[in-house]
Amino acid sequence: MTDTHIQHQFSNIADLIEHSLVKFADKPAYSCFGQTLTYADIDAKSKALAVWLQQQPNLHVGDRIVIQLPNINQYPIAAYAAIRAGLVIVNTNPLYTTREMQHQFKDSGAKAIILLQDLLPKLNDVKAKTDIEYVITTAATDLLTKNLEVAPSGCFSFNQIVNNTELTELAPRTANSIKDTCVLQYTGGTTGVSKGACLSHENLMSNAVQTFSRLGASCQEQQEIFIAPLPLYHIYAFTINLMMLFNRGNLNVLIPNPRDLNAFVEAMKPFKFTGISGINTLFVGLCHNPEFKTLDFSTLKLTVSGGTALTSSAVNVWKEVTGCSISEGYGLSETSPVLCLNEPGKEVLGSVGKPVDATEIQLWDENDQVAEQGQIVARGPQVMSGYWNMAEETAKVLTKDGFFKTGDVGVRLENGEIKIVDRLKDMIIVSGFNVYPNEIEDVLTTHPKVLEAAVIGEEDDKTGEKVCAYITLTEQVCETEITQHCKSLLTAYKVPRKVVFMDELPKSTVGKILRRELRKTA
Repeated sequence: MTDTHIQHQFSNIADLIEHSLVKFADKPAYSCFGQTLTYADIDAKSKALAVWLQQQPNLHVGDRIVIQLPNINQYPIAAYAAIRAGLVIVNTNPLYTTREMQHQFKDSGAKAIILLQDLLPKLNDVKAKTDIEYVITTAATDLLTKNLEVAPSGCFSFNQIVNNTELTELAPRTANSIKDTCVLQYTGGTTGVSKGACLSHENLMSNAVQTFSRLGASCQEQQEIFIAPLPLYHIYAFTINLMMLFNRGNLNVLIPNPRDLNAFVEAMKPFKFTGISGINTLFVGLCHNPEFKTLDFSTLKLTVSGGTALTSSAVNVWKEVTGCSISEGYGLSETSPVLCLNEPGKEVLGSVGKPVDATEIQLWDENDQVAEQGQIVARGPQVMSGYWNMAEETAKVLTKDGFFKTGDVGVRLENGEIKIVDRLKDMIIVSGFNVYPNEIEDVLTTHPKVLEAAVIGEEDDKTGEKVCAYITLTEQVCETEITQHCKSLLTAYKVPRKVVFMDELPKSTVGKILRRELRKTA
């Protein structure tokens, strides 16, 4: 039985943040667009914004505030200010449609929002259908230009607030215990309406400690320069960059648009970076960028992957180009997110590593009984308390004794590592045999001319479902060659019976390949 308790020095994240802001005051904290802000800069600006938030008559401790920003220096300022003011952060994707914005804003009951000024037209379309009263706007380069222009009508200027030197006295915190919700992290909504996972101060602090412990000597206090291309509104980067690395006195280099690989590489050039986080598609894309290959990787010692399955071809090309291995991890929005993580330098390829400290992982069959292979269920201090205002949905995934049902299928290897087989809902059944897309995709990408691959099931009169592969190429190749490659490595029923060549695979804003979009076109 795993001890699922972690000792904490601080009673809430606000206390932890303020401790770090003072301890590392003269150290660089965040860099973006060529501008580096120290911990003291972040302290002053986030304190001014926190004081302003506290002074608003209809904003109270525990109220929700939306942050809808890309990876720019305003994001950590906004996040730390919200926490210091005792508010609950609602992380929101800046690329959301008005429909998605309206659902999340209304569902959370948010009273305030901090967003890019470019998104105002979308907000104005839905604002009347939400509880949002306070709108704070910023342009991406405001902190560079020190733009103090008046905000649009009905809004407040982010820059005016954070540069107001009179807003320096924070009211004493009277609430925010370790069990209180700190962040509402909405799931992607791939299986229905998007749900807000309630992540407490304890959840997030615990996971930061758990992750730091697993990374060991590869991640040291005040020694790291970490490239942060994954969006901070995603729980992966929120915990790794905004919590763990920041609270250890390290520098995060924010990449606002990782899809622009040329700008991405230019942003990396000035730094002797020691770490980077990403996902499979990002690693592959960078390694095929000529300028990326010319960078100095002599200080790079840590590459962390999560969010989607890591293919062996991505691992190999990253090692070849950078000389660094990739430590794959596993987790979900509901688990803050890290449940498992490979130890850097001791990675077991094909696994997501062992459970992090104080985390219990079991595999359950369809009857919720422990099995050798089955649904991954997890219990630990990083597991959410439930979904926001959705008791029935919470009951479906959280057991009375604290286990969270992930919906992922896994197997435990002999040395204790966990191997993710696939999502339950993505499993393909061919003539009664279970086929997992991850396995087929990994085989497809070992072909030297295949860049990326996605596999789904389609209806078939004879076998119930058939395996269909969608791939992008580095060079031209015929379908027969792809099929023969698969036949040499897979049992017959796993071999794709349909191969579709595409210029680009559909992806989410964080670079995950979207199998559900392929199903719509099938």
